[in-house]
Amino acid sequence: MPAKAKRKYDRVLLKLSGEVFKGKKPYGIDHRVVNTIAQEIEDIYAIGTEIGVVIGGGNIFRGLSESAAGMDRSTADHMGMLATVMNSLALQDFLDKKGVPTRVQSAVQMHQIAEPYIRRRAIRHLEKKRVVIFAAGTGNPFFSTDTAAALRASEINAEVILKATKVDGVYDKDPVKSKKAKRFNTLTYEEVLDRKLGVMDLTAITLCMDNHLPIIVFDLNRPGNIYKCIAGENVGTLIRG
Repeated sequence: MPAKAKRKYDRVLLKLSGEVFKGKKPYGIDHRVVNTIAQEIEDIYAIGTEIGVVIGGGNIFRGLSESAAGMDRSTADHMGMLATVMNSLALQDFLDKKGVPTRVQSAVQMHQIAEPYIRRRAIRHLEKKRVVIFAAGTGNPFFSTDTAAALRASEINAEVILKATKVDGVYDKDPVKSKKAKRFNTLTYEEVLDRKLGVMDLTAITLCMDNHLPIIVFDLNRPGNIYKCIAGENVGTLIRG
């Protein structure tokens, strides 16, 4: 954490993909990666930022791809929700070990391992300086964890969604495939939708637009980037109205 702590945002929603958790493994959870993410969260927690987290489950199970392979979509999506719970518990464990108080709230009730999602309780946890990890997506099939992130961020009155990715922002083309890909510093919601940039799915972007909720898309692999986002530094791509 930088010596001179500062923050632009008081309450944020951090969206992490499940794929990030597997590191260089073909699947599963790389403990070193999760520990690094937990350290980044601890750094912004230490300066008083209130943090909600939504994690995907693609490192364990992807409902959409499995349904495309022939599995019933509702069944596949529910299995994907369970994968997000596993990731949420892993992150909670690493945060607990760093002395960061956490709560996992699940949209699918499983009282033995997580609280049920209750909006007022989640906000109260944030006010008491606990990191709240929202598991099991929205609890409904056919909705992505990006949509869950937009929904939870809106419900807890987050000031911004921090969308962690493997690239340093939003490009007009795939930067891995094209050297001529152009990175955007800022975009409007309408531009994201019109250009079909694939930052988040249509439902998530529309929900953010309706609730005037900005999104910062940034590279999680660069140490300190979460803190830089919180501090208001020019990191990644800012999407807003």
